[in-house]
Amino acid sequence: MKIISRYIATAYAKMLALCLGAFIAIYLVVDFLEKIGRFARVNAEWGHIALFFLTRIPEIICQTAAMAVLMATLLTLGMLSLSSELTAMRGCGLSLARITAPIFAISVAVSLSTLFISEFVMPKCNTEGQYIREVLIDKKSPSTFFRQQNIWYKDDNYILKARLFDPATRCLKGITLWRIGKEMEPQQRIEAAQGELRSNGWLFRDVVTREIAGGNVVSTTASPSLPVRLDLKAKDLKVLGRFSDNMGIRELIRYCDKLRKGGYDPTRYLAQMHSRISLSFAPVIMAFIGIPFAMRGGRSSGIALGIGTSLGIGFTYFITNSVILSFGQAGVLPPLVSAWATNLIFIMCGIWFSMRVEI
Repeated sequence: MKIISRYIATAYAKMLALCLGAFIAIYLVVDFLEKIGRFARVNAEWGHIALFFLTRIPEIICQTAAMAVLMATLLTLGMLSLSSELTAMRGCGLSLARITAPIFAISVAVSLSTLFISEFVMPKCNTEGQYIREVLIDKKSPSTFFRQQNIWYKDDNYILKARLFDPATRCLKGITLWRIGKEMEPQQRIEAAQGELRSNGWLFRDVVTREIAGGNVVSTTASPSLPVRLDLKAKDLKVLGRFSDNMGIRELIRYCDKLRKGGYDPTRYLAQMHSRISLSFAPVIMAFIGIPFAMRGGRSSGIALGIGTSLGIGFTYFITNSVILSFGQAGVLPPLVSAWATNLIFIMCGIWFSMRVEI
């Protein structure tokens, strides 16, 4: 029994590595062909280009692991069925659950590995890759940086701190702006609820201005709005932005709490946080639904059929998940429901197909 389990696990692991490697290679080639024209126009160094695509690999693994598991499941069982090995195992009294146990075990390991990569590896690689692309390749300004999820920007005689930047509205929230002298002494402190990017600069709203002399506040004025000339553009704020792709699950939880305490709606990021967890278990779902599909094909399950079926199921899963998740990000569905609904739908489909296969 252990020999058969090792045999199936070895065959499945080899097929999984082949499928995952193929998906990574195809993804990198397509991504390279899409971006090489832009990189050539800015005379990017080949070393920077290679580093950029190297940082893409963890994200590619997380995105393609489920598809690779599904394809490996269909191809492995299809080839075992085609060579009559599956029939021989069933003839020896082995149940379908016993035969496919190694496949489930490996798919669970893949899911846990995907969760680990998405939490600890992918955010750092995405941040590094974004820096390489925006600063080293595109030569954008590195003067804007993010630390502890606060935005800091230094101009010639200004230092700006903001709590967050909303790319959709191009607004900064929770702004503190210091005007400094030649000796780095503070001369003015401006606090604003938000700042709106206009064609001729920034317009601060709900402003409190404090004039400082000799280290002391000499006057304080309040105004509903204040135009400020800053050489700070939206593209600079996107250089190292703390978008959800650059955050792990724990960072997303803390960021949602920060938004909630600040009076902002965290629904979009809550949906993405729950989706990050649910997508990590997609490989197990794909293995669960792939087994009955492979068994229904019988000895006719060849390589072409396995690849076609896996691509069809995989694309259906990700399209369905994207549509339902968009409802959660828009607040139409609760974030938890929108993130896990696709997994639940495909589990029910897997149970239905399994009931039609002889166990």
